[in-house]
Amino acid sequence: MTKCISVLNELLVGIFNDILEIEQNALQSGSFSDLSVTEIHTIEAIGMYKPRTMTEVACQLHITLGTLTKAIGHLVRKGYVERKRSEEDRRIVYIELTKRGKLAYRVHRKFHSDMVKGTIEELTKEEEETLVKALDKINKFFISKYNLNTNLKEKGNE
Repeated sequence: MTKCISVLNELLVGIFNDILEIEQNALQSGSFSDLSVTEIHTIEAIGMYKPRTMTEVACQLHITLGTLTKAIGHLVRKGYVERKRSEEDRRIVYIELTKRGKLAYRVHRKFHSDMVKGTIEELTKEEEETLVKALDKINKFFISKYNLNTNLKEKGNE
């Protein structure tokens, strides 16, 4: 059992680190080389279709409002995001993606889709189903063990 635990640890850590590096390299060599992985994930959290409040996005990313405010400032200056104050309550700030932000969002989504398709393309249907079940169990374990405030419907059903 100890060897299995060691191998799984190496695989999980290795896959996590590899994905981050692959993502960073893809950003740096593409049309959005001015974005960091953190910034593209902020763009992804904002989403494509409706303005969101700063508080909603900060909660989704598990960061403070101050940290998000700084990040959004950078994304506004780079032309990916725009801020708008609520007409009803000027204390509420909405953020939404610009055309450039929406393009970055779509390109990033395609990157992830291509990465997943490439990962499973040589698996049998049975292996694919087994992998999905195993990763789902691992994901649920991490969420419950570490009290992650994650919306499973948003992340798991796309």
